[in-house]
Amino acid sequence: MKGKKSILIIDDDLYMVNLLDNYLKKEGYITHTLTKGKPAIKILEKKSFDLVLCDIRLPDIEGTQLMLEIRQMAPKTAIVMMTAYAEINSAVHCIKSGAYDYVTKPILPENISSVVKKAIESKQLTQKDDDFDFISGNCKKITELIEQTKLVAPTDMSVLIQGETGSGKEYIARMIHRNSNRKNKKFIAIDCGAIPKELAASELFGHKKGSFTGAITDKSGYFEQADGGTIFLDEIGNLSYETQVKLLRAIQQKIVTRVGDTSEIPVNVRIISATNSNLQIHAREGEFREDLYHRINEFKLELPPLRDRGDDILLFANHFLQQANRELNKNIEGFDADTVKAFKSYAWFGNLREMRNVVKRSVLITKSDMITSDCLPEELKLNTEQLITVAEMPNYELNLKESSLQAERSVIEKALNECNHNKTRAAKLLNIDRKTLYNKIKELGIN
Repeated sequence: MKGKKSILIIDDDLYMVNLLDNYLKKEGYITHTLTKGKPAIKILEKKSFDLVLCDIRLPDIEGTQLMLEIRQMAPKTAIVMMTAYAEINSAVHCIKSGAYDYVTKPILPENISSVVKKAIESKQLTQKDDDFDFISGNCKKITELIEQTKLVAPTDMSVLIQGETGSGKEYIARMIHRNSNRKNKKFIAIDCGAIPKELAASELFGHKKGSFTGAITDKSGYFEQADGGTIFLDEIGNLSYETQVKLLRAIQQKIVTRVGDTSEIPVNVRIISATNSNLQIHAREGEFREDLYHRINEFKLELPPLRDRGDDILLFANHFLQQANRELNKNIEGFDADTVKAFKSYAWFGNLREMRNVVKRSVLITKSDMITSDCLPEELKLNTEQLITVAEMPNYELNLKESSLQAERSVIEKALNECNHNKTRAAKLLNIDRKTLYNKIKELGIN
């Protein structure tokens, strides 16, 4: 490790705190210890840490709640939760919400050593790649979108970013924030699909102690935490009707009320929303509040999917190849002709996120200095076989868009068949959410 890494240890068990503190110092880390959770919030406002080791059960705040607040305050800090065996479900929930891993008690220092090292290394790689997960490229749609982003950024207009899963919506939102007058204030990203519906109002607007089971302390919501800055509501279409009503009020009146309270708290935030579906259609069909739609859609940005970006596809493939070489300590030189053909014709349902995974997997398993079609996942191999079949049909005319749609339909049908037409499982297999799958089934006329 270059330079000493810093770790914040939070646990009300003094024996455990001292044990971890002494061991990790001997391992070469700089440590800071706390026996309560709330002081961690104040410390993180002034000091940064490479890793936080946090107990799930704390005397003054829920560990799961603290983890969410740390994630928003210090997105570059890795988080590992410590838990008793009976609390593993809570730990798993933490991982889904952004924690790197969890360890169960009793904890042996030598066992936690590898978890700590991997968590810090993983976060470092993520930080190195943060500014490169989205490359502007040269396609006309993207260059126009970047220009529109630069125009809207200095304003306070609400922006709606529409694009498929994995296409870079959060990157665009962060770009807007970085180029706005709010750049020195917080940018808080919220995955609306990951928040349980019964907790959405509490997460967004906060709650008073005792307002519901589990509310053991007063809690500020994301709107209060982002005051003066920007809130990014990813997949806003997943919010319940009740939460949509409260969100509309917060945007219109610039005030929030915590769950279980009557006092109004003024807030000044800019709203950037994102969706992978057509909210205008959902509003017309009564699935999304039309008045809220117009409030969040003062300026719309349409983010094109990877398959519509022409030669930029190879630009990304080569970028992810270099990333994977660094991460896996390999030196793969490039892609053979069949792989390039498969990449250009594949529909890329998961967009940049899927391509990154495909390239990294291929780099890992290839035995030569080039990635060949043999290294590709089955869905891309299937796509390559279809292209060969089409090429052998001299009277068959097929433009690129129709070819992509045909490939897309085939892969979706294959996934549905493998999952016995269980759409939830098929969506997970395809690395897209269920709503996107339903839209694709409807769009492609799949029975």
